[in-house]
Amino acid sequence: MLTETISLIATCFLFLTLLGLHVFSHKMLRRFLAMLKAEQETHKEKLFDTVLKNQQLTNEALRHFSQATAEQHQQSILALQGSLRENFAEIDRQINNVLLRTTTSLSQQFDKLNESTQHHLIKISESVEIKLAKGFEKTNETFTNIIQRLAIIDDAQKKITDLSQNVVSLQEILSDKRSRGAFGEVQLNTLLQNLLPTNSYQLQHTLSNGARVDCLLLLPEPTGKIAIDAKFPLENYKRYADNEKTENARLTAKQQFKVDIRKHIQDISQKYIIAGETGDGALMFIPAEAIFAEIHAHHPDLVEYAMQSRVWMASPSTMMAILTTACAVLKDSATRQQVHVIQEHLRLLAQDFSRFEKRMDNLSRHIQQAHADAEQVHTSAQKITKRFNQIEKVELPPLPGNESDHSLPQLMEDTI
Repeated sequence: MLTETISLIATCFLFLTLLGLHVFSHKMLRRFLAMLKAEQETHKEKLFDTVLKNQQLTNEALRHFSQATAEQHQQSILALQGSLRENFAEIDRQINNVLLRTTTSLSQQFDKLNESTQHHLIKISESVEIKLAKGFEKTNETFTNIIQRLAIIDDAQKKITDLSQNVVSLQEILSDKRSRGAFGEVQLNTLLQNLLPTNSYQLQHTLSNGARVDCLLLLPEPTGKIAIDAKFPLENYKRYADNEKTENARLTAKQQFKVDIRKHIQDISQKYIIAGETGDGALMFIPAEAIFAEIHAHHPDLVEYAMQSRVWMASPSTMMAILTTACAVLKDSATRQQVHVIQEHLRLLAQDFSRFEKRMDNLSRHIQQAHADAEQVHTSAQKITKRFNQIEKVELPPLPGNESDHSLPQLMEDTI
């Protein structure tokens, strides 16, 4: 094909050359054109045949390539299918192994869980049994305590009954004026015995004017002797405090109550305050807290009158405070009486401490001297050790002067 093209080009070139050199005849030109046309047709047919052949060859090659590619694809697909089958088989085998191991592990874990659950259930059962036993014991103890407490309640009920009878007896006692006075004296005596030494008061003491006081406190000067008399104005107070009575009856009882209190204050002031014999005041002991509170809350005029009469009213609670203060005063007085003894002991203690200080100074000096001696001994020991080290290393320095006559012990002694 290429050769034919080159030949055509050469022919054209020859034609052009001849055309330029010579003038052909018209006939020759027509013949040449006819030949050229025929040649062109020939080449066209050849070119068409060539293209057709090339197309056939290409189609054949494509067909072969398609067949080869299809075969390769088929082989690749077959190989891939085989590989996939092998992979799936391996995966299936691994899955089976994992499932087997998992099943075995789960079975073991379930067995352990079952054992642990049974163990815990046994413990829980034992604990429940123990707690139930303890609960039964506590229940029995509770019932026992309840029975005991019921017995105590029965005893308390009996005591309450006895107390009710005693209260009735107390009411009967308080209904009598002399019995009330004795009750106040007994209560006062109880407070005195609990709070004061027996040598600091006298009961039922008769004064120089012939009056007999329930108690006479023997306090040191300048307070002196303080008379205490128990008064129990209960009758008019009960009528005054009774809300069931009429208003006029209550007002009358109130006025009579104030008259009674004022009379008691006046009697105590006149009988039990004696210049030169007793202190500058006296105490009126009221055994009932309610009566004392009523006087201080609603009758300030009585309180003022008592202060002016130098009579101090006291209830059981305030009497305890007064007697406690009196006890402190007695202790302070006893301490003051022993001041000279304390001073003498302090003087002797000062002498003992002075001797102790001197002896401590001597001991300190001895300790300091011993410390100095110990330091000197330590210095000597260091020098001896150093000398022995020099002897071991044969580094003895030359001895000054004619020291060859001296012995080694003498040299060590001089060094020390």
